[in-house]
Amino acid sequence: MTDSNSHKLTLDETRHVAKLARLQLSDEELESCRHDLIAILDHVATLGSLDLDGVEPMAHPGDRTNRIDPDIPGESLTQAQVLAMAPATEGPFIAVPKVLGGDGDSA
Repeated sequence: MTDSNSHKLTLDETRHVAKLARLQLSDEELESCRHDLIAILDHVATLGSLDLDGVEPMAHPGDRTNRIDPDIPGESLTQAQVLAMAPATEGPFIAVPKVLGGDGDSA
């Protein structure tokens, strides 16, 4: 797709989207992503322009029936068993890496 499409996306806007997604991309990668995002936006615009009068919304493209099994409680692991399987612990808790914040500019 070319930049003559209905959607214009600047390199700065692409950089902002990458920052929101917490991606560190080079200028070359940003340019590639910019073209991909333009193609995605154009495709979504095409879908939005379809005449869907009389088309019923559906959750799935085919007939599906949820299987409802009885809710029967089973054996549970003890706290010690769960902590023994964890890659890292802090006292009686599972330690996980921080994913938000850290740079003072959370999304």
